[in-house]
Amino acid sequence: MNRSVFLSIVLGWAGSVCAQMPDALSEKDFFTEMPIVLSVSRLPQRLDDTPGAVTILDRDMIRLSGARDVADLLRLVPGFQTSSSFETGAPVASYHGGFDSYSARIQVLVDGRSTYSPFLFGGVGPGLQAVALQDIERIEVLRGSNSAAYGARAMLGVINIVTRHTLDTQGAQASVGAGENGVRDVQARIGWGTAQASYRLTVDRRADEGLAGSNGHNAISRVNLRADLRASAQDEFQFRAGTLSIDAGKGFAGRANDPRRDRYFGSGFAQLDWRRTLNKNEDVALTVSHTEESHRDNFLLSLQPYGYSSNVVVDFGGRATNDSLMVQHTWRASPAWSFVWGGELRREEVESKPLYGTGTPFVTNFTRLFGNAEWKFLDDFVLNSGAMLEYSSASEETFAPRVMLNWHLAPGHTLRAGISKAYRPPSTYEKFGNTRYYFSGQTLAVITASRGNIDAESLVTRELGYLASLPRLGLELDVRAFEERIRGFVRQVSYSLPAGSSLLNTKALDYVNSEDFTIQGVEYQLGWRPWRDAKLVLGQAFTDVRSRDPGSAKAAPQSATTLMLTQRLSGGIDLSLMHQNSSTVTPQGAGIASARAMMRTDLRLGIPMRWGRQKGEVALVVQNLGLPFMEFDNLFRFERRAFVTLRIEN
Repeated sequence: MNRSVFLSIVLGWAGSVCAQMPDALSEKDFFTEMPIVLSVSRLPQRLDDTPGAVTILDRDMIRLSGARDVADLLRLVPGFQTSSSFETGAPVASYHGGFDSYSARIQVLVDGRSTYSPFLFGGVGPGLQAVALQDIERIEVLRGSNSAAYGARAMLGVINIVTRHTLDTQGAQASVGAGENGVRDVQARIGWGTAQASYRLTVDRRADEGLAGSNGHNAISRVNLRADLRASAQDEFQFRAGTLSIDAGKGFAGRANDPRRDRYFGSGFAQLDWRRTLNKNEDVALTVSHTEESHRDNFLLSLQPYGYSSNVVVDFGGRATNDSLMVQHTWRASPAWSFVWGGELRREEVESKPLYGTGTPFVTNFTRLFGNAEWKFLDDFVLNSGAMLEYSSASEETFAPRVMLNWHLAPGHTLRAGISKAYRPPSTYEKFGNTRYYFSGQTLAVITASRGNIDAESLVTRELGYLASLPRLGLELDVRAFEERIRGFVRQVSYSLPAGSSLLNTKALDYVNSEDFTIQGVEYQLGWRPWRDAKLVLGQAFTDVRSRDPGSAKAAPQSATTLMLTQRLSGGIDLSLMHQNSSTVTPQGAGIASARAMMRTDLRLGIPMRWGRQKGEVALVVQNLGLPFMEFDNLFRFERRAFVTLRIEN
């Protein structure tokens, strides 16, 4: 859709809305509370006291966006790039550059549990699919490094998905969705219990035919259980457990070494949280979790093109587990001083004979100590100082500090300035990958032979920020200017094998610390309530990746814009318009030759319904009103798709 058509839609919509505007605006329309953020420093903090720029995607925004998963929602966050492809397991999102297909440089938390996938090279895709959108209360996105609070995997940002309390989801609720591109979504939830013990069970499945040109037929199936138990006035327990299954097609027609086939990724987890309130200013928390992953992906490769009359099995399957024990103490010592500190023991195990050349699991143990102090002084200043000391059995010891000063220079106006350092140790595959294929007792091909000469990459971030919250104007603004210096960036390279190592190839892949480069830019998000029952959210990012590698230099668009405009019409009808465009960027699954710009516009119309005690909504969503655009690979296109959803609850 060209700009003139988009402008016509906006102007026509505005005209329609203005015709329905009441004579006067109420105070309620423009009243907003300063949000409390839970995850940035691990301390509950007002948004203007947090040590960083935070985007909050709340429940209303999630519903009104028409998105079907978290990855699609993140395209509304300044500086993020997303993909809906399942080629690398599940749709992914990256911040300030899709430097690889798995986006391993950001951390995804679900109710505080890391969903880092040891098997998929640290990929965030499965974690973004861990829970149904209907169970999410809000998503807190810290735009920038947060290793000081969450360790190595939070190098370029943290996405914290917070699910709804079970007391807020009592009763039954169900939804279905169907439409173009084979969209077939179904979800059911039941909640029960009392204030002392409440429970929720959600089962859902979302499916579609994927991107045009891809091997589509993707399906995600989930079961999630949550229990909230109040054992005493001081003690609260939460138990969560769930499973995730991703059945997806991948591969390409006509590519013998990557043919069309089906792939399966499954995971299951259990998590127990205990929190004891010591007094009104102090509490301790304990979290224990266990996660398992399994992966099936294989095909037969004909050896006839290489002069052999047989086939060889190409396999990427395996399993992984991780266990975590975390304890945390929070203490509000005075109105001026607040502290949080604690530690975590984490164990990750990966096993895959096809990928590592051995059936022996690779085990990585982490020991983490963290702390953050918040100091409010001279009435208008807040200093956050924190750090993470982390030891990994597969890498060196690292220390990731952060200092951020917030100055409330006037009511509703806050300036931020700070510096932080972060690390990312190499993944198990980057350090120990050993993928070889054999035939008749001989080494047929060596694909990856990691030599282990790799260290943790590091990042130093300097940033300035400005936060404005002006309820009388219905205006919220967050601006972030940043410089991110990456040292020892880990990149895949090829090298020559010793003569006679392989029958078919002479070079293998390895991972090395390849270069130092800088990412600079500025981004902002603007929230504005221009008239009654309307909200506009505008985000823009201007990013300059100064890598000497052309593909990395285009890993993030130099400019990107997102716009979301929502309007509550008479009769409670919700109308939403989402628009996104970005300059040239390299798709996460393709090289610099496939770099492209993109534009996408979505429309959603939701009509409320009520039958006695039952209520619900029927909604029409049209994604990408304009022309198809390239996504992930130069053969894949995101085409227009329309679907209808129906939600009923009591």
